[in-house]
Order: sequence, then structure tokens, then C-alpha cells
Amino acid sequence: MLIAVLACTLTACSKEKKPENGQQDTNQNDTAQNNSNTDNNQAANGKGRVYYLNFKPEVADVWEKIAAEYTKETGVPVKVVTAASGEYEKTLKSEMAKKEAPTLFHINGPVGYQTWKDYTMDLKDTNLYSWLNTPDLAISEDGGVFGVPFVVEGYGIIYNDDIMQKYFALTDKAVDITSVDQINNFATLKAVAEDMTAKKDQLGIKGVFASTSFSAGNDWRWQTHLMNLPMYYEFKESGNKNPDTIAFTYNENFKNIFDLYLNNSLTAPEALGSKSVDDSMGEFARGEAAMVQNGNWGWSEVQKAEGNTVKEENIKFLPIYIGVNGEEKQSICIGTENFLSVNSQASADDQKASIAFMEWVFSSDKGKEFVSKDLGFITPFTTFEDAEKPVDPLAREVDRYMKNTDLYTVTWDFTAFPSQEFKNMLGADLLSYAQGNLKWEELVKNTSQNWADEKEMSAQ
Repeated sequence: MLIAVLACTLTACSKEKKPENGQQDTNQNDTAQNNSNTDNNQAANGKGRVYYLNFKPEVADVWEKIAAEYTKETGVPVKVVTAASGEYEKTLKSEMAKKEAPTLFHINGPVGYQTWKDYTMDLKDTNLYSWLNTPDLAISEDGGVFGVPFVVEGYGIIYNDDIMQKYFALTDKAVDITSVDQINNFATLKAVAEDMTAKKDQLGIKGVFASTSFSAGNDWRWQTHLMNLPMYYEFKESGNKNPDTIAFTYNENFKNIFDLYLNNSLTAPEALGSKSVDDSMGEFARGEAAMVQNGNWGWSEVQKAEGNTVKEENIKFLPIYIGVNGEEKQSICIGTENFLSVNSQASADDQKASIAFMEWVFSSDKGKEFVSKDLGFITPFTTFEDAEKPVDPLAREVDRYMKNTDLYTVTWDFTAFPSQEFKNMLGADLLSYAQGNLKWEELVKNTSQNWADEKEMSAQ
């Protein structure tokens, strides 16, 4: 009888503590969003888990804070792993082979989708997709949506306006312009940069441009972002953004800007193999360099750099000019390569939990605060009011350029590059060229051949 009473008591306790099917506890109901669908709200009942493979090392600590906050509020475990710079595809392949594979990951545009289409869940019925300002930005096929963009970004030449103003105030400068606004083509940029190099002691800088970093995994600014410029113009001319072969028509224009970086930098070309992006951003942050090529995400690196002397109001963007006709009307490069996908091979509970997590990030008050203030993302979602948009200086610069209808935007066409290996080979050739071990003509030949080879391989 005693055993029977104890069993009954335990059963009653268990039933009392267990929420009814489909219900959440008080904390979870407080944090669930009114505009989240029922299934996704139910995913936050502790059944599912989230494993997010983050693409951006520079905001790894922020994503970990977000994950911890979400787990605290909902009880849903969120694991964040960040791939090393330039190693995302390699890391994703390795992690997907494991039993506890990522439930939430990135695909790099249409090319990335073709690689991972067997692992991408259809997201067309999610709030995350319905919140897009421009649904056409999503990666879709045959009526399904398999990648949702979650951040719009911009990159160009970041400059320290305080240093530039010092230069324009010099009475012996070699140019007749008086402000950065008058730099609107490569010829003017080159004249200013070379004259600033000649007067670097007067300006108190060590070089005009921060180091052209080429340490392992740190060449993406050149083999991806800088390479986007000549390919943008080639694609525009041909009308084909997915060619099997390229002519590399604007290779001399690429060489123009790349040589300008190399010849007016803090670091001698032969020493670039040891320089990282962090080194470059640190040089800029300390006022040792007047300019650095990077994107609006670079603000977080400048802000946290030891010895930072650059004031927020002095950090601005300049387009990357390469010497093409009509570039006086060119804007900075604006687009995205960050498309969220949910693992279609994960359990239904994990899928729901992963969708619920990201919908919380981009719709809850706390999540949006993380996005705008800590991540500094310019999002494409209707859930963000103007007052909730990022306020950092580079995000404001991107917004300023986006609103300037007199300029044309350089789109992010590097999402059409055939593979990461293509970019890696280009990066290696660029370093060899910089160090004097490879002629430019050989680099051009290699690049065209590597494009064709990688395209053929991906088609098999």
C-alpha cells in the first residue's frame, strides 16, 4: 500500500509540473513574439536544440551573448561555433558529417545553395521570410525558399577624416582639390594617396593604407571583395552573372588599385604574408594609416582595438575606384553573402527551435537591440523601425550611400564566384605577385583557367 501511495504521489507531482501539450512556462510566454507562428513558439519548450555555425569571427562574442540570453529566457540550448576566417566551407563540411550537425548555417548565395541544397529546409512559410523588405533577395528554387538574407552590408575604402583634413590643409600639397568629396575616380585617388605618402611625416602617419593582409585566411579582402569590382563590370558588360568562363577584362583596373595599396602601405610587400586583418584594422584605429579597405563590420574591430585614437565622427567611406569609365557616379559595394539556412536533415524539433531562435533575434526587443547595437547589422526585415537601426558610423555611411540616388551601387557579384578554392588560388597568386614571385600576366592567365576548371568541376 505504501508503494502504491508513493507511486500515485509521484505521478501526480509529475503531472502537476509538466505543462500541457503545446504550452510554455511563464518565462517562455513572456518572451514569445505575438507575430511568431504557433509551431515555432512551441519549439521553445525545451524539446529542440539549436546549433548555429557562425560565419563572422569578428562578431563571435556577440552571438555567444545572444545565445546565452535566449537560453536564459526560453530554456532552449543554443550552441554557437564560429569558423575561422576563410574556413567556413571547410568547417561546415566537417561539422555536417558529425552526429550533432549544425541546425542553422550560412550558404553563400546561389553557388553555396547548389552545394548545400540537400541540407536546406524550405523556409517559405516562416515569419523570417515574410518579414523581408525585398523577398526577391532570398535564395529560392521551384517555389521554395532555402536561404534568407539577414543583413545588408557595404564595403569600400574606410578613411580617417581627421587625417584627410590635415592633408587638405597643407599649403604644399600636389593636388588642387580641397576635400574627400572631390575624390571621385581612380586618377584623383592615386594622386592624393601618392602625395600623402610623400608627406606622411607631416601628417603623422606611417602609411596611407593599412597593411594589405595576407596571413592564412586573411586574404578575403582581395580575392573576394576587391576582385568583385572587375567582375562586376565584366558581368555588367556581358549581361551574364553566371559564366562558365571569364575574360578578366578589367584585370588592369584590378592591378591599378591593388598596386596602389601595396605601394602606399605601412608594410613592405615581402612582409605581407604575416599580416592579418586585425593588424590592418589596428593600424587604422591607432591613426597609423589614413585608409583601409573593409566593410561596415570593421567598426567593431576599430572600436575594440587597443590604442584606438580614431573618433567616431571621423570614420567614413569612400568608394573603391579602379579606373573605369563613368566611375564618378559609382557608390560603395552594397549587398549580402549571408543567407540563413536551416538543416533539412535535422529533427523536426531542432528545425522548429532553430527557426524560433532566429525569429526571436530579429523580432523581439532584446534580440533587435543585440542586432542593432552589438552586431551593427543593417537588416532587410520589416520588424525594424528607423530608431532600431544601427547607429555606428559605418552603418550610417552605408545608409547614406544607399539613399544617394545619384550614384549606382556595385552589387556583391562575388557570390557567383565558382568556389572557395577559386578564391584561395587567386589569393595565393596575389601574394606571390606582391612578393615579386609571379608576373601579373601569369596571374591573369591562372585566374581565367581556375575559373573555368572550378566551374567544370562544380557541374559534375
